[in-house]
Amino acid sequence: MLRIYNTLTGKKETFKPLRPGQVRMYVCGVTVYDLCHLGHARSAIVFDMIRRYFNYKGYRVKYVRNFTDVDDKIINRANQEGKGWQEVAQKYTQEYYHDMDLLGVQPANVEPKATEHISEMIRIIQGLLKKEMAYVVEGNVYFRVARFSGYGRLSKRKLDEMLAGARVEVDERKEDPLDFALWKASKSGEPAWESPWVPGRPGWHIECSAMSIRHLGSPFDVHGGGKDLIFPHHENEIAQSEGYTGKKFSRYWIHNGFVTIDQEKMSKSLGNFFTIREIFQKSSYSQTVMAEVLRYFLLSTHYRSPIDFSDQSLEQAHAGLINFYILFQKLGECEARSGKGDKQLEKALKTFKTAFEKAMDDDFNTANAIAQLQKLRGQINHALSHGLSKKVAMLAKRTLLDYGKVFGFLQIRDLSQWSPVRAKFQASGTSQVKFIGQGILGDETVAKLVAERNEARKRKDWARADAIRKQLAESGITLEDRPDGTTRVRR
Repeated sequence: MLRIYNTLTGKKETFKPLRPGQVRMYVCGVTVYDLCHLGHARSAIVFDMIRRYFNYKGYRVKYVRNFTDVDDKIINRANQEGKGWQEVAQKYTQEYYHDMDLLGVQPANVEPKATEHISEMIRIIQGLLKKEMAYVVEGNVYFRVARFSGYGRLSKRKLDEMLAGARVEVDERKEDPLDFALWKASKSGEPAWESPWVPGRPGWHIECSAMSIRHLGSPFDVHGGGKDLIFPHHENEIAQSEGYTGKKFSRYWIHNGFVTIDQEKMSKSLGNFFTIREIFQKSSYSQTVMAEVLRYFLLSTHYRSPIDFSDQSLEQAHAGLINFYILFQKLGECEARSGKGDKQLEKALKTFKTAFEKAMDDDFNTANAIAQLQKLRGQINHALSHGLSKKVAMLAKRTLLDYGKVFGFLQIRDLSQWSPVRAKFQASGTSQVKFIGQGILGDETVAKLVAERNEARKRKDWARADAIRKQLAESGITLEDRPDGTTRVRR
């Protein structure tokens, strides 16, 4: 039974969708004025994983992810570049799609733009004015926070903490400092739409209420985003949406944690951020490999916890994935009709399914679920040492592929993309030696040492065999002994 940590209640709750078998989910997207950074990648991958797991559980998911395509940041960027704001918004919308494609993030079912929903925003604002939950000052419309009794229950903030919070707009025309803009009168040269008040544009918060209600109705099941959106953005969404409809807005609120650099939140203001594009461009891996490495890294920590980014963390993720692809190669070599390890592995595969679902049902605990995948990898390797039939070997491989799909990795079919999984073959007596990777000593030297070690093992000259293993280990090459020869693996 799936349990989700609900930011609104501050506890894990059993997930029960409003409509049996269906999940309606809205996730706040990006403001399209610049390239996406690693923080955006984490949010996109986390909610891509959540959607995939809902699908795995048999739910039909309607996933809505928006674009903020009119905003002060977009206008400022357009002025800096001497371009129209529409041109800037369109450019970075396309860049976003490019980055999501790099990451293997599936498109949402609906990807609305704020500028396409101005009429819905005006209708909500009019409804709030009619209820006296909003007021007009010089053509600007503000929401009266004092009229919404539940304000602050999402962020768990007190009044003084809210006033000190980020992105609270300072405007002397407001009745209360906490009141926020629903409609802004446009300045000369800024984009503007006709309204019952003055030509202007919507405030930031109102757009998500309009788009989510338009495409999912009210209430809907899940609302998500980064932790930085809890206050004031999501707090304001709740106030204006529930003030307008008189109904609960979203039943479950899910927020992913920050990406840090040296234990400090990654942000553009601190200048310690990396764009998704930069990470891919600087990587020595292929794009498809880098996508899986990033996904493995970002999902190896629970989504609500902070995660610290470093080159070393990517190398560890790469090494963790390589072990699976080496295993795929070994499973593909099984040709026997039956094997001594079959029954043992079939039992392990059944146990794995239960353990995997237990982990994921506990608030999408990907860290634990990936640990279960690694445990299964070890069990498969152990069963291989006793011999596996082709049928059970393919069942094991299919299991890894199917469960890896929930995370968006273990999906690369071409093993040559993983440079340490390039197989070479060389005859060595009656056995075949399989080489994986490129050692520091060079392939020819390593080949001779591996062949010599095989001969030493046949003679039961364990001292010489161990000496060669140690020599190779000093060059970063780990040897794995197998019934059909020796495989060298660079870890």
